[in-house]
Amino acid sequence: MARVQRTSKGKTMKPNYFVFCEGETEVAYVEMLRAHYRLPIHIIPKRTLLNVTPALISRCKANYVETKHDMTFLMYDLDVPSVLSRLQKIPGAILLCSNPCVELWLLLHYTDQRAEIGSADCVSKLSGYIKQYKKGKLSIEDKLSLMDNVTIASKRAKKMSPYKNPSTTIYELIEELDKLKGKN
Repeated sequence: MARVQRTSKGKTMKPNYFVFCEGETEVAYVEMLRAHYRLPIHIIPKRTLLNVTPALISRCKANYVETKHDMTFLMYDLDVPSVLSRLQKIPGAILLCSNPCVELWLLLHYTDQRAEIGSADCVSKLSGYIKQYKKGKLSIEDKLSLMDNVTIASKRAKKMSPYKNPSTTIYELIEELDKLKGKN
């Protein structure tokens, strides 16, 4: 009796998530997300806004196998007035903007922030929740605490007016990662 050969169903590739950012804290946070979700999140760090162009994005993506559901995210602080208008000119990218800084997003994991706030005050306030906070450095305890509180941070961020001070849209990345993780 002849054997029936099994045919491969084909492997569905997970989409690539490309995150362009300029700060050490952004890199540390996205690395934490990559480890937690175990998804292909590619961090392209140290890109000042002046050198992020559609051509640069294409060159960076060329190093990876493309899927039809790949997504590009631009994670930048809006502490400089011209940043938002420059980011909005980049087609097909999802803006993960924090005003005044990414530390606001981290702060929202622990407390609500409705009043306008400066970057230095944001870092100072965050230091009350993350002891010995340093930009770009998150301890294992900090990471666990942040992941435990990411849902509440997202809820708080959604109540804010995008791009105004205070606000952050980093929750959009979390929602995309949760959507894909829910499929697995």
